[in-house]
This record gives sequence, C-alpha cells and structure tokens, in this order.
Amino acid sequence: MSEVVKVIYGDRTYELPVITGSEGEKAIDISRLRQQSDLITLDYGYANTGSCLSAITFMDGEKGILRYRGIPIEQLAQHSTFIETAYLLINGRLPTRPQLNRFSVMLNDNSLVHEDMRAFYEKFPRASHPMGILSSMVNALRSFYPELQSLEEDINMMMTRLLSKVRTMAAMSYKISRGHKMVYPRADLTYGANFLNMMFDTPVKPYRIDSDVVNALNLFWILHADHEQNCSTSAVRIVGSGRVNLYAAISAGIAALWGPLHGGANQAVIEMLSAIAAGGGDTRSFIKRAKDKKDPFRLMGFGHRVYKTYDPRAKIMKNMCDRLFNKLNIQDPLLDIAKKLERVALEDDYFIDHHLYPNVDFYSGIVLRTIGIPTNMFTVMFAIGRLPGWIAQWKESMDDPNWKLCRPRQIYTGPALTDYVPVDQRPAVDATD
Repeated sequence: MSEVVKVIYGDRTYELPVITGSEGEKAIDISRLRQQSDLITLDYGYANTGSCLSAITFMDGEKGILRYRGIPIEQLAQHSTFIETAYLLINGRLPTRPQLNRFSVMLNDNSLVHEDMRAFYEKFPRASHPMGILSSMVNALRSFYPELQSLEEDINMMMTRLLSKVRTMAAMSYKISRGHKMVYPRADLTYGANFLNMMFDTPVKPYRIDSDVVNALNLFWILHADHEQNCSTSAVRIVGSGRVNLYAAISAGIAALWGPLHGGANQAVIEMLSAIAAGGGDTRSFIKRAKDKKDPFRLMGFGHRVYKTYDPRAKIMKNMCDRLFNKLNIQDPLLDIAKKLERVALEDDYFIDHHLYPNVDFYSGIVLRTIGIPTNMFTVMFAIGRLPGWIAQWKESMDDPNWKLCRPRQIYTGPALTDYVPVDQRPAVDATD
C-alpha cells in the first residue's frame, strides 16, 4: 500500500501521497492540495519544496554526497574529462569511444562565432561585466541560428552549439575588453586547452599550454557541471517552462548565476582575501565579525545551503589547489590567509556547530587566480562549467510528460478592498513625504 500523509484542517482530513526517490528520499505530493482544500503551502526560498522529479544529479547534504547520473563526483574528477561529463549529463549515460569522438568533432566544428557578433561585443562599454555581456550574447544566438525545436536533430545541434560557442564567446569578451585581437579556436587542441589558448595567446607572446593547468581547468568545470535544483538551474527550468527557446533559458541561468550568493561567490572569496591582505593579513578581526550576529558581514566561501558537512567538491578542489601551487612553485599571500581561515573553520566550535566548512568556491577562486583567469571572469568560468547541467535540466523538463508552466502562488498581505479616491479628493500630505 502506498504511503500517505494526513493533513487535518478543520473537520476534514486530507490524504497526500508520499513519493519515494531511487535513493530513498521522500516527498509529500501537494500538487492537489489547493484543489481539495483551498490551502497552499508557504516556503521561503523553496528550501523544503521539490519542484520536479529528476534523474540527473543526486545530492545528500548531510553525508556530503554528489553524483551525476549515479556516478560519484570523486570518480568523475579522477577519471573523466569535462566533455565526457557533459555528454553524461545531457544524454544520461557515458559515451562509447565513437560517440565521444563524434561529440568532440561536433564541438570543434561549431566553435566559431559569427563575425557579425563581433560588432555587438564592440558596442558594449569597456567597463561592462563579462556576465552581462555573456547573458546578452547567448540570447542573441537565437537570431543567428533560428532552427526549429521540433526535431531531435535540431535540439541536439543547439545544445552542441551552445557548449562550443559559449567557450569562444567568453574568450572573445575578454580579448575585446583588453583591446586585443581575437584568437580563433584550433582543431588540434582539447576543449580546455583551446579556451586557455584563446584567452592568453598573443602575437608577441605565444601561450605555452601546460597540461597541469589544463587539468585544473577541466577539474573545475567537472565539479561545477551540475548541482541539482540551485538558483540558476531553477531559473533555467522556470523560464523554460514557458516553452522559450534554449538560448533564452540559458541566458536566464547566466543572469541568475551572476549574483554573489550563487556563482559570484568565488570572485567574492578572492576579494575578501585581498581585503584581509590589505589589512595586514590578520584574520582574527574578520573571524570575530563573522561570529557577531549583529554584524551583516559574512565570510565568503564558507557554509552551503545544502551541505551540512564538508562540501565533497571542496576536498577535490583543495587537493588540486595544493598540487598546482607545488608544481608552479607559486608564493601567494592570499593562499596563506586562506589556509589560516580554513584551520579556524575546521577547529572552531562556532564554525563546526553552524556547519560553516569551506565550500568549493573557497578553493576554486584561488585555482582560477593561479592559472591566470582575471577576477571578473571567475563567474563566467562557472557558467561554462554549469552549461551542461543547465542544458540537461532544460531537456529533461521539456521531455517531462507532467510538464506544467511554473506559476508559484503567494500569501497576499497588502490592504483589503479599498475604493479609488479621485486625485482632488485625496487628503493633503506634507510635500517632503
């Protein structure tokens, strides 16, 4: 017999079915609650609300588990590539060698950006943030590639085109912001190596590709490829529920990712560490402020909305951070400050009791800084990595037979019925009001 939850309201009892996921997660299905009782639920931030059934990513915040299509993130980080991980997320299975080769060729063949788009880039003010530019330009892609969405082949081409061109567009925005000539993608380079070459190669100083740096970037993208129903992914699904094209839905995800509480957190970590360094490197005053409930200050890169233990991605990124620093023999005062903060977070009872462990943003910002990525490009790097997850989530929602237009309810708290008062009959008020 199926499980149910009984809700008693007044003199009536309502039975709500319990849905069980493949990992034992349970949810109360309230989809018919309002129809039966005129009641809705209130859940600020949707922290206790499941918006869909999904077979893409599994997270367990209490145990620190993250899996893509059932495969632990630790195994993918050790053995996979970003392109293979992207294929896994979008198609639901790991590719065979011929499938992976074909996917790589398609990415290479679609890596160029229409030359007319360069004029758009050059019209943005030089001070424009790369995330705003990227969101706008992804939306503009629809104008250059207006294929129908009804054919499976067209949808697959759209997804491949986005994965390939977003990388090129990100590098293009950086080059134009520096006043440098655009570097075109090369057929002989991998996805990550191509991006780094497009970013940093110049006619006067050819970029030397370091396999360890490429591996670090590949790992960064794998760790960020999907993360269940987070803010930006939910934005992609909600906007996509209106049956907009994929480009518009991804543009919405990029805009949502921009915020400092979401994708911008890795940039905020570097800015925080820089502020501590500018103050002499003493972390004690910042830690004291973080513990003060009356102080709005917060340590960036600590704690997580879902993880109540160590972020599994943070462990992997920390190891990469250490290897990269040792290999490149880099002395960075920000890393010393980061290690001080890390020790406090792992030993201080306040941080432990409040589950304020270092998260992936804490280390990823340092890794990106080490490989030469400008701070204002950090969130763009996150967007490139999260793109396969956004695409997979959009595709899954489009294929869902239970699809509905997303339309949350609200509890109205404004004035009750109020009659309109003509302007000349309204009471006088002070001009300063």
